Amino acid sequence: MKELQALEEGKEVVIDATMHKLGRAASRIAKMLLNGVNVTVVNAEKAIITGKKQAILERYKFLISRRALVSPKRGTVWYPRRPERIFWYTIYRMLPRHNKRWKEALRRLRVYVGVPKELENVEKIELPEAVLKEPRNRSGKLIRYMTLAELSKELTGGRLKFG
Repeated sequence: MKELQALEEGKEVVIDATMHKLGRAASRIAKMLLNGVNVTVVNAEKAIITGKKQAILERYKFLISRRALVSPKRGTVWYPRRPERIFWYTIYRMLPRHNKRWKEALRRLRVYVGVPKELENVEKIELPEAVLKEPRNRSGKLIRYMTLAELSKELTGGRLKFG
């Protein structure tokens, strides 16, 4: 993280989200955005959420099924189902809202499924503290996780196709 803290304002960074824990990566990216760094995230569908699959699905299905009785025309609360939008929304919720810094930070963020052609030859960095390196924790227990692609397929009923 020391080399990432030294980034100057206005610099561009491309992050490969493969095997990155969603929450940890999102919090580091939010800090970079607030410091004025332009961040592009590729392979968002390969980011992971740790925990039992059933618990993760229950949590996200609950978020999707919430009701807001503010408007009789639209009684549900919007929640993303596509992997790049889930990643984007996670970062969005970690930024301080309703001020100038928030909107400027969001303009500096780009999230993609896969790697776009214009970014194929660009050097991609990883966030070392957000990457799942070992499949087991210190006590030897297997770490369970689910990728955003798997979560998205479950939430949409298998209608989405990825790479």
